[in-house]
Amino acid sequence: MTFVTETYRPKHTLRERFTDLLAAYRKRAAQNRLYRTTLAELEVLSERELDDLGISRLRIKEIARDAAFGA
Repeated sequence: MTFVTETYRPKHTLRERFTDLLAAYRKRAAQNRLYRTTLAELEVLSERELDDLGISRLRIKEIARDAAFGA
């Protein structure tokens, strides 16, 4: 009679997975801060200042999102 015993070893330890999760959380938090900061800075600009930059007020959220999370 033959027996096969396989031992499952996860690719990452619990500590490594927790560290990765924490790093992902910190990255996302930094991206959200950048989005809110960029959005706030662009929203206070006047129409003339936005025109000088070549930005439509309708595109402010899109520009902030691209700046924070990538295009």
